[in-house]
Amino acid sequence: MGSEQKNAFLAISLSALILFGWQFYFAPKKPANAPTEAPVSTPIQVAGKTDSTSVGGPIEPNAAVASTFSLNRGEVSVSFDNNLAMNDFKNPQAAFEFKDTVGAAKPLKIDFDFGQGFQSVNLVQSGENKFYDAALDLTVTTGLDEKGVAAFNVTSSKVFRSRIQFASETKKLENGQQRFFDIYTDTLTHLTINDEESKDQAIKWAGIDFNYHMFGLYFDKPTDLIYQNTTNSILSIHSNKSENAFSFNVVYVKKDYDYLASLGHNLQNAVDFGIWGFFAVWILKGLQYFYTWVPNYGISIILLTFLIRMITFPLQYKSIVSMKKLQLVQPELTKIREKFKDDPQRMQKESMELFKKSGANPIGGCLPLVLQMPVFFAFYKVLNNSVELVGAPFYMWIHDLSNKDPYFVLPVLMTGAMFLQQKMTPNTISDPVQKKVMMFMPLIFGFIMKDLPSGLSLYIFVSTLLGILQQVFVFNAKKSPDPVVV
Repeated sequence: MGSEQKNAFLAISLSALILFGWQFYFAPKKPANAPTEAPVSTPIQVAGKTDSTSVGGPIEPNAAVASTFSLNRGEVSVSFDNNLAMNDFKNPQAAFEFKDTVGAAKPLKIDFDFGQGFQSVNLVQSGENKFYDAALDLTVTTGLDEKGVAAFNVTSSKVFRSRIQFASETKKLENGQQRFFDIYTDTLTHLTINDEESKDQAIKWAGIDFNYHMFGLYFDKPTDLIYQNTTNSILSIHSNKSENAFSFNVVYVKKDYDYLASLGHNLQNAVDFGIWGFFAVWILKGLQYFYTWVPNYGISIILLTFLIRMITFPLQYKSIVSMKKLQLVQPELTKIREKFKDDPQRMQKESMELFKKSGANPIGGCLPLVLQMPVFFAFYKVLNNSVELVGAPFYMWIHDLSNKDPYFVLPVLMTGAMFLQQKMTPNTISDPVQKKVMMFMPLIFGFIMKDLPSGLSLYIFVSTLLGILQQVFVFNAKKSPDPVVV
């Protein structure tokens, strides 16, 4: 039973190590019957201009002279050309330039197949919010609503198939943020750019995800489409069903969870909380709540960490007391194992009697820690994915909690605190190999954390300090039981 508890502790530590290491060193490869009308919007200005110079990019436009059209409403502006390729999207809700996020001159293009293969359209403006391709008898009606959603409704007297193409290029930042193609069905799938993958699925939305921002296209209801991710930085999505109408909506936004939720269509799932989503959403709401009282997200992290530590203290208390009892009976347990090493049944019996007399529980020390893992990992996912930390300063040298600590002060303090907690924690491990692994664990964590967001380092440092204080309180408030003599 003692070896089971040792292995449980080792498994918990290695699980946390794998989580951080995998997140930083390897990008997670996790593994639309359209409506007939565009969303209603108030009148907008639509301007057209002719440019004799064709614009280059991964998705090539038609050889004809390129005309550029723009949709404008307030500070939101959407630019597309006569080939129905997106050129630009300005939205004050976004913090970064459109092209810096999408990584291509024309990141989205829509083509149509009228029975002779997919081809580009050649639109001319035919009225307010309306464009027309005479050769294909195809009409595009546009709209831009108050939330910055651009709606496109395509109709024709002939049946056609539609193809959506996203274009981008690979990029990864120092803070671990990597550009992906995203596909959302009932779950979010990150597709690594330039990887080959194809699937036939009911897609709700798709887009380009990078640096806490998303450029996406969504449907009013899921549509069965085939997507193909290719090695030439193109994500191609098309349908095998011919129809007379095709509608889609386009957004470019900062991945603010609440804002995306207000748009509907499960867009909030672009904020990737993974399997810890239930806990992560509440942790995010907690951060936002504390920020309304103290407008500093670093302080909000500290206050929320304190609150979570207080809520989980009963579990911590039981864990510390149980580990202390196990530490005290270790010498007697070793004697039993030596005495009955040739009689496993007798060894088991005597060990259980020892645990019963001493009040020690072999799994009592690790079970409370296991129960806290969902909260721990959810906090990690929130701090690593929430846009609230982008550009959010703390104090002194920390100017952006979403970026690494430029002087590595927090990772060093965190590593030191973890060493101190390790020294104070009752040691129930007798195997020398496991002892060495546990001894180097703080150093390994510190090395991994040095390039991850400083908000994460702040959380782990504060949580570790509070854990140390809780251990001191428990040791001073409760006398340890005397060792049991067999």
